[in-house]
Amino acid sequence: VQLQASGGGLVQAGGSLRLSCSVSKSIISTSSLAWYRQAPGKQREFVAQISDRGNPNYAESVQGRFTISSDNAGNTVWLQMNNLKPEDTAVYYCSRRSIFGNDSWGQGTLVTVSS
Repeated sequence: VQLQASGGGLVQAGGSLRLSCSVSKSIISTSSLAWYRQAPGKQREFVAQISDRGNPNYAESVQGRFTISSDNAGNTVWLQMNNLKPEDTAVYYCSRRSIFGNDSWGQGTLVTVSS
């Protein structure tokens, strides 16, 4: 499975960005799609996840500001990011978990929020 993330860029604090991730098709069904991020000098952290039933889950730090969504086929996952803060600056990665628990990762897209 291949994932391709896009949509990153430079934005001022308070602004918005929408990340997209295309997911190649697989004969093995998807359990969930998620976004993670890694800031400079820090470990990768969970941002948001959406299950195959469309149920979202968010990290506390982005709750109320970010929205994860996907198409019905699970071929694309989006992350709408509003009211961005400088601490949201990171490389954002999309991931896919199969029904067997195997994870696939995209290459990452850089989001930079200026103060």
